[in-house]
Order: sequence, then C-alpha cells, then structure tokens
Amino acid sequence: MKKLLSFVLLALPLLAVQAHENDAKAVAEDIQRHRAMAAAHEAAARCLESGKKHDVCQKELQAACKGLALGKYCGMRHVH
Repeated sequence: MKKLLSFVLLALPLLAVQAHENDAKAVAEDIQRHRAMAAAHEAAARCLESGKKHDVCQKELQAACKGLALGKYCGMRHVH
C-alpha cells in the first residue's frame, strides 16, 4: 500500500505537466482555427463589397470553413 501511495504521489506532478502541455497545444490549435475563421469572414466581406450576391458569398464562406467550424455559418450567425 505504501509503495502504491508513493507511486501515485510521484506520478501526479508528471500528469500535471502532461495536462499543461496538452492545454497549451489545444490553445495553439484554437488560435489557428480562429485566425482561419477570421480570414474566411474577411474574404466573405470582400466578396460582398465586390458586388457579388449574398448567396454566392455565403457559398464561398461555407467552402472556406468546411471542417473548420460548426454549422453552415462558420462559427457566426447574424440577422439578414
């Protein structure tokens, strides 16, 4: 029992370091996703500014965001 307790006490700091590294990796991936979504939305804004129809720009946005965000609005939804 004492050996098991010693093992657990020694393993806890290692698990904490691993969790922190996983958190840092998840945060970095989340940052990349947000930047990619922002770029897709900027492209959609430029599309609309160019005079293209909303439906055309929406389809381009959906294509740019495929697999990036949930739903067909690339992580954003607002009133139209």
